Amino acid sequence: MKLLTLWGLPLLATPLCYAQNSNTDVINEHIVVTASQSQQPWLTTPASVTRIDIERQLPSLNIDAGDALQGVPGIQADSRYNYAQDTRLVVRGFGSRAAFGVRGLQLNIDGIPLSMPDGQAQTSSILLDTMSSVEVLRGPLAVIYGNAAGGVVEWQSDVPQSSELGIATQQSADNLQRYTIDATYAGQANQLNIFASDFSTDGPRAHNSAERQQQAIRWYTDLSDRQRLVIRYDNNYAPLLQDPSALTPASWRDDPTQTVQRAIDFNTRKSIHHRQGSISWFYDNDDTSHRVSVWQGDRDIEQFLPFSGEDISSSGAVIDLSRQFEGLHAYSRWQPNTDLALTAGWMSEFQQDHRKGFVNDMGKLGDLRRHEFSNIDSHSIYSRVDWQFRPNWSVETGVRYNWLDYQVNDLFITDQNPDDSGEREFDELSFAGAITWQLSETTSSYLSYGEGFETPTLTELAYRNEGSGLNNQLTPSTNQQLELGVKSQINGDWRIGASVFDIRSDNEILVDQSNDGRTTYRNASKTLRQGIELSAQGSITNTLTSYFSYSYIDAQFDSGELSGNTLPGVSNKQLFARFNWSLANQWQLKLAARHRGETYTSDSNEQSAPSYTLVDIAVQKQWLLGQNSIDGWLMLDNATDKQYVGSVVVNQGSGRSFEPGVGRQVSVGLKWSRRF
Repeated sequence: MKLLTLWGLPLLATPLCYAQNSNTDVINEHIVVTASQSQQPWLTTPASVTRIDIERQLPSLNIDAGDALQGVPGIQADSRYNYAQDTRLVVRGFGSRAAFGVRGLQLNIDGIPLSMPDGQAQTSSILLDTMSSVEVLRGPLAVIYGNAAGGVVEWQSDVPQSSELGIATQQSADNLQRYTIDATYAGQANQLNIFASDFSTDGPRAHNSAERQQQAIRWYTDLSDRQRLVIRYDNNYAPLLQDPSALTPASWRDDPTQTVQRAIDFNTRKSIHHRQGSISWFYDNDDTSHRVSVWQGDRDIEQFLPFSGEDISSSGAVIDLSRQFEGLHAYSRWQPNTDLALTAGWMSEFQQDHRKGFVNDMGKLGDLRRHEFSNIDSHSIYSRVDWQFRPNWSVETGVRYNWLDYQVNDLFITDQNPDDSGEREFDELSFAGAITWQLSETTSSYLSYGEGFETPTLTELAYRNEGSGLNNQLTPSTNQQLELGVKSQINGDWRIGASVFDIRSDNEILVDQSNDGRTTYRNASKTLRQGIELSAQGSITNTLTSYFSYSYIDAQFDSGELSGNTLPGVSNKQLFARFNWSLANQWQLKLAARHRGETYTSDSNEQSAPSYTLVDIAVQKQWLLGQNSIDGWLMLDNATDKQYVGSVVVNQGSGRSFEPGVGRQVSVGLKWSRRF
């Protein structure tokens, strides 16, 4: 058994031991998958899981979470270049329905949920500068996380290793400016990190400007040789995020930099203020580890949509939302011997929304059209068993029970707008099992199966096509997932993985209508997703490393009049390649190329965004001057100046479904730091 420690929490890696061979150096390779909760090395984790060291990616402006996820098999990171709508993440087709933000996935930072109790999340609140790595878990084992059928995206903070002060800036086209300052202290028992950033841009299109300020505090302290405490606080304030709206395919082909006139007339925009704090306590001894985390946060949103919303039952076209959320997660892991590990835990989460809707009086706040209080209570218990029953065979099983209660209290009641109060309860059982066979010391295979669920979010329940009030016809979707995979570690350096999967969903939650920012949802009867994912990474020479990935998915409706049609918003294939050269005198050259297949915009498959291939090139350099260091980078995005669609708006009733990508542009970053 190999004991690894991350922020005071030991990661008990119990790799399979190939029969008659005691050399486990390769088997115990250093990537330990925390997102899977099994705490196993990559080679023997029976799931599709990818860990990305962010410093190996091309340098980034750190304003788009999708940059760090480029190349992860099975992930489609849709960069909208619309700061009012946020990055959309799609994993094996899950999440493609999201009108904004992320749906159907569980997002965490250091184990603390970014996802709300109802399953929605936004990546814009992540202070990307403080992240060191990100892990993505896909497939059947993800269902053990409950209301997150598509997968788990676990961001991991960079724990201070030295005491230093840093000041940095990033600059790019469209008057994009970003400034940061961070201070860290690394003592024997305490580590502290304080970080602040300021970002502004005019945007690549008219009416596309954005402003955002972020601050973060991280404190890590050892209470004893067995106890660790981590305290986090994040503040994300975006007072202005203009929304230029998507374009029709014809408008995009004519001029992808134009802006819809309605967006200017109604002054479409959003402001967000997100605050979240958490405390996590870790305790461990030789065969037991415990963790208790509590968190609390607030999120205020004001958004102006591109229509008036003056009808008495329209709910308005200005969204005024104030949200509070809190939660508690506790789990224990027992490992009585090297062959058996047991995990049990529970999680309770609470969400309270105060939502108002007003008329959009040509960009000004008009009369009230909606007023309600909503509450969500979510409780779950789960358990997991990892058992190595033979020298090169092991099984993992897990089960989780979730109970959710949605309550809406309508305060806007008139003769023309009746009481739309309502309540919905959901209780679901999800489970997964996997078996791993280690074929040799450096190669393993696995077979896994899981059944999970996904409830509609409160935002998805909020509107219906006719009238106001809860969309009571929307029900949770359920899914059955099967996956077969093989992994291999070659020459102690190259890691190669391949997996095939089959996902069958009932009552899939899909976009029904999307009209200029207001979206309604429905259930499809059945959908089918089948695909393959490949990845390889390693060193070509002593100075050249590479990473390759390929994803193919056939995601389609499996019943009804749409049977055989492709799910909108899901690209059928993705190909990624990255090369990193370490040159003399601390110079680095990085190149990345990515290809995405066509993406349909609607259930009918009448229109699609064309496929594209992009190439990015970057150089980095570090200068060491005593206790001081200067790090600089220069990057050329979209080197071939390809015109492409970064994202599509699914089932857009107005036809404005293309969200343009940006052409060739140069970005630069510079950071000074001093160690103490």
